[in-house]
Amino acid sequence: MSSTLLSRRDVQFLLYEWLNVEELTKNPRFAEHSRETFDAALELSETLAAREFRPHNRTSDLNEPHFDGRTVHIIPEVAQALTAFAETGLLAGTMDEDLGGIQLPHVVHRACFAWFQAANIATCGYPMLTMANANLLRAYGTDEQIRRFVTPMLDGRFFGTMCLSEPHAGSSLSDLTTRAAPDGPGRYRIFGRKMWISGGDHELSENIVHLVLARTQGARPGVKGLSLFVVPKYLVAEDGTLGERNDVTLAGLNHKMGYRGTTNTMLNFGEGVFSPDGGPGAIGYLVGQENRGLDYMFHMMNEARIGVGAGAAALGYTGYLEALEYARTRPQGRPTGHKDPTSPQVSIVEHPDVRRMLLASKAYAEGSMALVLYAAKLLDESTTAEDGVIRADAERLLDVLTPIVKSWPSQWCLVANDLAIQIHGGAGYTRDHNVEQIYRDNRLNPIHEGTHGIHGLDLLGRKMVIDDRAGLELLTRTIRDTVHRAPAELAPWAQQLSDRLDRLAEVTALLWWDNHPETALANATVYLEAAGHVVLAWIWLDQAIAAHGRDGAFYDGKRAAARYFFTYELPKVDAQFDLLSTRDMQLVELDPACL
Repeated sequence: MSSTLLSRRDVQFLLYEWLNVEELTKNPRFAEHSRETFDAALELSETLAAREFRPHNRTSDLNEPHFDGRTVHIIPEVAQALTAFAETGLLAGTMDEDLGGIQLPHVVHRACFAWFQAANIATCGYPMLTMANANLLRAYGTDEQIRRFVTPMLDGRFFGTMCLSEPHAGSSLSDLTTRAAPDGPGRYRIFGRKMWISGGDHELSENIVHLVLARTQGARPGVKGLSLFVVPKYLVAEDGTLGERNDVTLAGLNHKMGYRGTTNTMLNFGEGVFSPDGGPGAIGYLVGQENRGLDYMFHMMNEARIGVGAGAAALGYTGYLEALEYARTRPQGRPTGHKDPTSPQVSIVEHPDVRRMLLASKAYAEGSMALVLYAAKLLDESTTAEDGVIRADAERLLDVLTPIVKSWPSQWCLVANDLAIQIHGGAGYTRDHNVEQIYRDNRLNPIHEGTHGIHGLDLLGRKMVIDDRAGLELLTRTIRDTVHRAPAELAPWAQQLSDRLDRLAEVTALLWWDNHPETALANATVYLEAAGHVVLAWIWLDQAIAAHGRDGAFYDGKRAAARYFFTYELPKVDAQFDLLSTRDMQLVELDPACL
């Protein structure tokens, strides 16, 4: 029976027929790989996700972690699954061979990890953060920090976190107050509180490596005064053995509507519960230079943002497949016009409105997965392409797309999950079916790693307009290339996309014509949604080009989803562009007393 996690056939299409990832093996970094090694990693991921991750997905949701005042208790299946995952080597999947990695392309690794995210998004939270933590330290840490902290993380012995938010600040990082006092060369004492820290405390690993933003003494206000520190739960000796407990303590767990198997914590640093090396404060080690902490942290944040988008896509995908299977097997009602009550009922997939919901879900889920993998390939090109121009363009295009990669799947795959519940009818909002949990899990992703509002400001306020709109120009040029490659049969869709692309450029220029940020950004979220739909129309046109001239139900399905997107979804941006063109200021000028 086919999987209800992801479609193996679609993953193969995206990687080999659309993105042509086999071409990456011509790059020296990936020369030891082939389609056979890629397929082996993908098959292993699918098997392990179904065997070790999916079975406890509901169990960990119903038996979420709890804190008895001393220890966090988590069902044992989580640790078993994470051990099995570590044994695959995927924690170091994209890393250099000298660090124990297997140098998989990021695009293949992202596809591998999507199987686990679809199976159990909560358990996946621990390795996702650990890999991003290790990647940051590998990029900016010292050799000693890599040896003490990165190597054990890649072995699965240590797990990692990112500690940004604070109770009073939330997403406003300029208001962070956690402080760092010098305590020797490169060593500091950390004092403060951090909130919403996923994976912040547990007994799943020997140690937890926290990456903490804090201010050194005399640092300037705002984000330019933030530095980054490695703060382990247990100190690590010169020989790699664990030392005494650091002064990092759990104040409590946050109880969420979804992702319940991932601990979400409030952490106290330097509260005095422990006195490492006989002194007050949690011991932390400076990463890189002082006052550049947020620059470094963006390395992890951007990886996590793409990871969140990938998780949202995976949950949208598995919810769609669950609904599709239910619709094909659930008999109810008869076709319109068939009034004979003695005639047999038909499966609900025969009803046009159910087909509408399924086709919409397919367009959202498959489109999102394609977008995520496209972004992962851009990461490969930006770091390994031999041509410097290709590297630079890939880096800039990925920078422009990242807010959309994070936000579009988080919004529209949640809609797909909502439709999956609707397709199930009354059964959909009961615990008898998986779709209600999938929806609850996915509802966190529009908030994880920045809300839509934050990413709208990032896209319109920075990514599209910096360097004389070089990002917008590159995106436009890239989409135009796809439009020009469209065969005659797809010309109407290509023209629709071209017209909306023109409007995107026009509206962007209009919003910024007087360089007044308050006016330009008043409706940045609407801009994010409109730009996201234009990008996804491009993704669907490009997939339709790859499927053009090929026969079979799979390719027919690709064409049907593309047709749906161009017929039902892309026209929505016209009203959004019309609104943006008015530069409406209601939301800026509105008196809060009116709400």
